[in-house]
Amino acid sequence: MTSNQTAQTVQTAQGAQQSKAIAKYENISEQVLNKIEKFQGDGSLTLPANYSVENHMKSAWLILQSTKDRNDKPVLEVCTKDSIANALFDMVLQGLAVSKKQGYFIAYGNKLEFQRSYFGTVALAKRVGGIKKEPVAQIIYEGDEFVYSIDPNTAEIKIIKHEQKIENIDNTKIKAAYALVTLPDGTTNVTIMSMQQIRASWNQGATKGNSPAHKNFAEEMAKKTVINRACKMLVNSSDDAWLYEGKNDEMDVDTAERQRTATIQQGKQTVDVDDAVYEDVTGKTEETASAPTQAATEQPQQTTEDDGPGY
Repeated sequence: MTSNQTAQTVQTAQGAQQSKAIAKYENISEQVLNKIEKFQGDGSLTLPANYSVENHMKSAWLILQSTKDRNDKPVLEVCTKDSIANALFDMVLQGLAVSKKQGYFIAYGNKLEFQRSYFGTVALAKRVGGIKKEPVAQIIYEGDEFVYSIDPNTAEIKIIKHEQKIENIDNTKIKAAYALVTLPDGTTNVTIMSMQQIRASWNQGATKGNSPAHKNFAEEMAKKTVINRACKMLVNSSDDAWLYEGKNDEMDVDTAERQRTATIQQGKQTVDVDDAVYEDVTGKTEETASAPTQAATEQPQQTTEDDGPGY
């Protein structure tokens, strides 16, 4: 048998195995939908009025079929059924969509997770935080005249002055960044991060802040980082904060490290993907969450390269 024939045989076998995994889980979205309808029926879950569960579930299922782990294996083959169901349910619970890059499906060992992106965090801040305008951010460069005050009674930050000259704009001389979020009552919430804090946040990501996007467009990545922090504060302090407690955000963890650890723990064992009753993710905490894989990690990394994540 020639090398080409051998490669073709392997590809055929892999394709058959993937098709088998897809067929085995093809009704999983229906099961999740039934679970959602149950929660909506008893009033324990309310979704946004313009959120089509069926449409987002269908697009998520299509994306799942091409999502792979760090070993380049389809997640539908290596991940357990209950974790796949939980990941889909987690996406719906937060009212987000992978088709809009509001989150990603990432495999940690044999467990699949839905991880919220920068765009997902901003979308949640608009929905549960009630902000009416897009958050805005500015960069503070060396040489800028920047003055802010902190109210000793409320700890609220107020920008007093920020003057900048065109010659100060230099990605190698970024000192800090700040984000402004206009609240429903018209007041403005200010979040400030030093460049040291921003780089610490970038170090949580898989590329450690060394991606082409971070290197070539540091000012835009810094803006997204500080906006993400400002929006997360709104989400975590909202009336519905309990719904998002323990949900993974791309700034929260080093995805690559969690993937590596989970894969080592999983070892070379064959995953048993027998049917299982998935848990109620409304009660899931980060400690009970699982971990990612490389091709899946490449998904958020690709977003980093194209339009930047939240870190």
